[in-house]
Amino acid sequence: MQETRIDVVAAAIVDDLDHPTRLLAARRSAPPALAGRWELPGGKVEPGEDRLAALHRELAEELGVTVTLGAELPASDGEGWPITPVHRMRVWFATLREGDPTPLEDHDELRWLGAGELDDVPWLDGDVEIVAALSRSFQRS
Repeated sequence: MQETRIDVVAAAIVDDLDHPTRLLAARRSAPPALAGRWELPGGKVEPGEDRLAALHRELAEELGVTVTLGAELPASDGEGWPITPVHRMRVWFATLREGDPTPLEDHDELRWLGAGELDDVPWLDGDVEIVAALSRSFQRS
């Protein structure tokens, strides 16, 4: 029996959609197995929910912000980034529109990382390949 695929959405919140130099990373505080590891903010798409609506909802719940979305960071197969055997994550570039990012839910710290700092935090295993792809979009200072 094949397990049902679970859709996850995340934002690569950057300082500039056209020429990004910094990325906002969030450190997990829950669940305990993931605590202390870093990720792109976002979460699961609810049944019947549009992916982009889910992303806006998750960012409001987790960080208290609204964003302007840019392009999607395409996965090699076009079906999303495999982050677990059943979870596939779609990632969009975003910039802050309203609010000051605050770790409200499931996170205890946020950090802006420059292009040369993306490897300075222990990313969740599923985010490592995504962050490597994101780094190729960054402007080196």
